[in-house]
Amino acid sequence: MRRQLPRVLVISAAAAFAIAVLAVAGLAATGRLNAGRPSPADAAIGAHTDWAMPAGDYANTRYSALDQITTANVAGLRVEWSFATGTLRGHEGQPLVVGNTMYVVTPWPNVAYAFDLTREGYPLKWKYRPDVNPAAQGVACCDVVNRGAAYADGKIIYNLLDAETVALDASTGRQVWRTRMGDINRGESMTMAPLVIGNRAIVGGSGGEYGVRGWIAALDVATGREVWRAYNTGPDAEVRADSGFHPFYAADREPEQASRSWPAGAWKIGGATAWGWISYDPDLHLLYHGTGNPGPWNPAQRPGDNKWATSTLARDPATGALRWAYQQTPHDGWDYDGVNENILVDLSIADSVRKALVRFDRNGFAYVQDRRTGEVISATPYIHLNWATKVDLTTGRPVTVPGKQTGGAGWTRDICPSLEGGKDQGPAAYSPHTRLFYVPTNNMCMDWKVREVSYIAGTPYMGASAPYHAGPGGNRGEFMAWDPVRARKVWGIREPFPVWSGTLATAGDVVFYGTLDGWFKAVDARSGAVLWKLKIGSGIVGNPITYRGPDGRQYVAIYAGVGGDMGALIGGDVRADAPYDTRTPADVIVDLARHTSWGGMVWVFALPPRTAR
Repeated sequence: MRRQLPRVLVISAAAAFAIAVLAVAGLAATGRLNAGRPSPADAAIGAHTDWAMPAGDYANTRYSALDQITTANVAGLRVEWSFATGTLRGHEGQPLVVGNTMYVVTPWPNVAYAFDLTREGYPLKWKYRPDVNPAAQGVACCDVVNRGAAYADGKIIYNLLDAETVALDASTGRQVWRTRMGDINRGESMTMAPLVIGNRAIVGGSGGEYGVRGWIAALDVATGREVWRAYNTGPDAEVRADSGFHPFYAADREPEQASRSWPAGAWKIGGATAWGWISYDPDLHLLYHGTGNPGPWNPAQRPGDNKWATSTLARDPATGALRWAYQQTPHDGWDYDGVNENILVDLSIADSVRKALVRFDRNGFAYVQDRRTGEVISATPYIHLNWATKVDLTTGRPVTVPGKQTGGAGWTRDICPSLEGGKDQGPAAYSPHTRLFYVPTNNMCMDWKVREVSYIAGTPYMGASAPYHAGPGGNRGEFMAWDPVRARKVWGIREPFPVWSGTLATAGDVVFYGTLDGWFKAVDARSGAVLWKLKIGSGIVGNPITYRGPDGRQYVAIYAGVGGDMGALIGGDVRADAPYDTRTPADVIVDLARHTSWGGMVWVFALPPRTAR
């Protein structure tokens, strides 16, 4: 069979804005969304920038068409400027660049900065310091991170740790609106990056380790008013599974599954939070989001599939109506949150072009699904796993290994992957040049022992211990290239620690990623050869971006600031005694503290002016 070049849904910042405007205009005619006039700042998108939304495009590819930095010249990359954020803890997420301004959001206390890219020294245009309830730190399961902001209609929109969403005037930093979305007294917080679709800012909450009830919601970009909210567990009416809900697998079509697949009332404290990445297909008019673990971790306390935890859901962004759903890990007994990014590409498979959704799930399987229906086209292990033997494509369900089930008496030993997953939320990237995905992965296994746990609002609701150890080979991470059609690894770079950063792919066939011990690396997209690297101080858990500056040069930006689940909670003397850690300290990467410690920096790189063409 001749392989055809996959068509990829890569929407540049300028194209994304154009699609959003068209979508708003068209939907306004139907009464589903309301349109506003584009602001002058909106019109500037694309003039000097390529990164105006969290993943760079709606499809979550994290691919840039900029090609000034290539495999031939990337060795000449140098530091252009840097900035200390004044904040420690995990710097997840990524900057935004809109027009001639870079926007940065820090971990708690969620300070926002705007940098002028036209002036020497890149001075601040403004700084916004919100009043964020410090008690939110106590219900932040896995460090006090923030995964970034969104831009729309002249506003910077992002979430605060104490479960509020805020919008700022992008030009001045003035607060335009602020909306409370959750209650920290129940254990709710917010760490995810919003996605703006039309005039809706889509947001979700965190707190699955505290027995919250997961939800996703849409806010009006102009006013901050909540337009709709959909829950991920509970009655169909509240999940918004109406007559238009058509899951692919017959067993998922029964009514009221999001409540009947739980013990009576357990869905009210069952987790399934939407704390990860959101993608959007403007042709199908569907947004895609994942859901986190069911609560508690002790699966014996919640018999049933526990829908729709550890699942992927497709919704109408205008109403929140559920169109299809697929559960990767039914009755999850391993904390395999399903929140990883869903990357939207069109792939030639078996002589036909499929509108695909590709996800490297925490449970260790790489899924290729039909994004129109949820059908699983393929599901292949991309890391070492032993909790299941395969995914049955007839039913969509994993075939589990009895000896790796949890919930019984005593320890279940050597489950692979660990609860950190084959990868966690650090996003992969896709290049239409190479037709490959670039994936940060973990190589760790765990033991698991449960205990009975009672629900008390605002306190950890887990009921399990899960110490980790390195997987086969001893390396605890690997950065790899993956062929989605042939379902195989093309090359890999073994790393001593889990790879927790996100990924950036560029038209220059250069791919960027970072390591927990603080190396920022550029590699050849086709061969995996490391072409350039620099130690930038604190470990990297953020996501690289690239943009064209006002001077016409291509720049690459990344955060340094170790933290997040891996760097802050179990990283030895990096700070293993953090009071907000809800779990027993582990020793799987205590040696990380010999290489890095907490920090908080923005680093920006470019080729020298004489090299850039």
